[in-house]
Amino acid sequence: MSEIKQREEELVSEFELFESWMEKYEYIIELGKELPLLAENEKSDDLLIEGCQSRVWLKTSGNASTIKFQADADAIITKGIIALLIRLVDNIDPKELVEYNFGVVQAIGLQEHLSPTRSNGLIGMIKRLKNEALKYCLS
Repeated sequence: MSEIKQREEELVSEFELFESWMEKYEYIIELGKELPLLAENEKSDDLLIEGCQSRVWLKTSGNASTIKFQADADAIITKGIIALLIRLVDNIDPKELVEYNFGVVQAIGLQEHLSPTRSNGLIGMIKRLKNEALKYCLS
C-alpha cells in the first residue's frame, strides 16, 4: 500500500470517530493549530494559493524523490484544511502525489460540508499541491 493511501485510511478512521460535523470541524481546526507557522517574511504573494477566499501560503522544498510542505493561513478552518492535506502528502515521492486523486475528500465528506467558496479553496489547494509536486517530477 502506498504511503498516501495508508495516511488516507488513518484519516478516514479518525473522522469516523466523530458523530457530527461540528466535531469534525473542531478536529480540522485542531489540525490547523498544530501546523507550524510560517514566518511573516515568508508569507509572500508568490506563495499564495489561488482560488482561496482566505489567504493561504504554501511553501515547498524537496527533490525528485521527496517533497515537503509548509503552510499557513489567515482563517482557522482554512488552515485546518491545508493542514489535513499536508498531513496526507508531506514528505512523500512527488510522483505519488501527482497520481493521487485525493479520495479522502469524498471519503470523509469534506467537500459536501464546505461553503461554495471554501470548496473552491479546497480545489485550489489540491491543484497547487499537485502542481508543486509536478515541478519536482520534471526537475
